[in-house]
Amino acid sequence: MESLLFSSSLQTPLFPSQSTFLSNKSLPNPKPIFPLLHRLNSRFQPLLCTMSHSSEADTKPKETKLWGGRFEESVTDIVEKFTESISFDKQLYKHDIMGSKAHASMLAQQGLISISERDSILKGLDEIERSIEAGEFVWRTDREDVHMNIEAALTDMVGEPAKKLHAARSRNDQVLTDFRLWCRDAIDKIVASIRNLQVALLDRDAGRLLDCKARLNFSPLGACALAGTGLPIDRFMTSNALGFTAPMRNSIDAVSDRDFVLEFLSANSIIAVHLSRIGEEWVLWASEEFGFITPSDSVSTGSSIMPQKKNPDPMELVRGKSARVIGDLVTLLTLCKGLPLAYNRDLQEDKEPTFDSVKTIIGMLEVSAEFAQNITLNDEKIRETLPAGYLDATTLADYLNISRYSRCVSKNCQLQDLSLEDMRNLSPVFDNDVYEFLGVKNAVKKFSSYGSTGLACVADQLDYWVAKLEIKK
Repeated sequence: MESLLFSSSLQTPLFPSQSTFLSNKSLPNPKPIFPLLHRLNSRFQPLLCTMSHSSEADTKPKETKLWGGRFEESVTDIVEKFTESISFDKQLYKHDIMGSKAHASMLAQQGLISISERDSILKGLDEIERSIEAGEFVWRTDREDVHMNIEAALTDMVGEPAKKLHAARSRNDQVLTDFRLWCRDAIDKIVASIRNLQVALLDRDAGRLLDCKARLNFSPLGACALAGTGLPIDRFMTSNALGFTAPMRNSIDAVSDRDFVLEFLSANSIIAVHLSRIGEEWVLWASEEFGFITPSDSVSTGSSIMPQKKNPDPMELVRGKSARVIGDLVTLLTLCKGLPLAYNRDLQEDKEPTFDSVKTIIGMLEVSAEFAQNITLNDEKIRETLPAGYLDATTLADYLNISRYSRCVSKNCQLQDLSLEDMRNLSPVFDNDVYEFLGVKNAVKKFSSYGSTGLACVADQLDYWVAKLEIKK
């Protein structure tokens, strides 16, 4: 930029020289003739100062990384900014502290650290957790991720005992432990939101999530970087302390496996599709063309140009956000498809789509429940619409075992409005009891097979789901 602004090849410089900018001595009048030039002077001066002093910031010593033993140079600011994950993985802090507490207790039990060192570590971790939750903790980008931020802060707080916490543990197995614990809690939150919505369609979704939770509930802690350790650790102790079913059997699989999160996001995507379909139904039913439901003002929005409009926007957004949740799954599938075994740094990118998927799904479930509680069914409009299309023709066919309603169409009337004589002109088997099969209400009553839409069957289904979902009448 300096070469452009102060090029000596220009006979008349476009701008004054750098010394002119910085000293302003060559300007005879403190209020120059050209106001634009004066404004440019004031704007470029801070930039030029930054350019001239940038080398000072570059030479400022940086904190040595946990992994930095063999390195003679620090990473550049650009590399540090690009590779950090603390901006998003700090969400794992509670689970990281849980894992560290379990690990410290196991190290003490196995004689790898002393009891007093364990107690110092546990006390320090409690204080760090309190500090984070109080908003007092300072997250540092130069410490890269949630693990190194907490471990470095613990070292600042309790000294040498904290340095022993990393024995028999790598960030590879540490982050997978945190992530599995986080996903386990997230599944519980989503299942609770599904139960609050009380939609039978989503019962299978809750089951899928609980199945996923059972499969992810195995501990990678102690697998270290990929090959385990020669130290006498007890992986079963840490697994039990963290509520896992058991340690993962293979250390390489333990740090490379992302099946659990792929399955989790797949289940979320199916939930999103179900909610999108429900949303589409409600958007259509709320339209002028259908008018089956009327959302209350509290769950509707308007138009800035059409004052008569009342839009079911929450459900339109539920329909739209399903694409986002599906996209999170596709992101993770694409991330994993070409990776060799064990941990690869690519897998740092598994957190953000997972966090986004969970946040979006919970929001979709919550707003769907809110919308469902604030709509009115327009019974009269629904009744008016039902007879269209001769819905009782099927039950008439059940009675006659044939479908002959063409005469009704020609007379422009409903089947139940045909006289018995008209019926007998079609077939002599018709009798007075045929009218028990005609009309929407009678037709619906006749559907009696298990799981059908007959009134008695629907009543049984409602009783079943009221009991299963523990709905209070």
